[in-house]
This record gives sequence, C-alpha cells and structure tokens, in this order.
Amino acid sequence: MKEYTVLGIISVLLAVYLDKASGINLLKKKRYYVFILIILFFKMLVNGYLTGKRIVMYRPQFFLGLRIGSIPLEDFLFGFSMVTMSIIFWEYFKKEQAC
Repeated sequence: MKEYTVLGIISVLLAVYLDKASGINLLKKKRYYVFILIILFFKMLVNGYLTGKRIVMYRPQFFLGLRIGSIPLEDFLFGFSMVTMSIIFWEYFKKEQAC
C-alpha cells in the first residue's frame, strides 16, 4: 500500500475541511494563493536540493513514484496541508482571542 500517498491525500482533505469548518475560508482568498506560490518557490529550491542530491530518499513501495523535478508528489500534498493548517489555526485562535 502507498501509505505516504494515502496520508498525503488525507492531510489535504483535512486541511480543506478545517478551513470550511472553522469559517476562516482561507482557500477563498487571493492573497493565500500568492503566499502559496512564494512557499512553493522555496520548497522547490530546498526540497529539490535535498531529493536531487539524494540526501533525502524515499522507499518506492510507500509512494506513487510521481515526481515534479526530483520531489515526490506527496511532498507537495504534505507541504500544502502543513502551511494551510498552520495559517488556519493561527487565524482561528487569533479570532478567538479577540472575542
């Protein structure tokens, strides 16, 4: 089974659900996508270096094997989820604190 792939998809679904359930609606904001593009640029630099130089390697049985450059697709799923959920939690607790 491709555990890394399954967990990556679950993390994306969880991030989308949290955005909707929290009422933050981050995924509807244009500036969020500008921010994601900036993050994506640096992800390509750092993660591309680490996976390209084989400093970080992945076992083929755990992921699909699809890569963008040298970076596994699943890394993009987890990156999206991590950044998105961090912002959602930040905004949610900031809103809660203001009340």
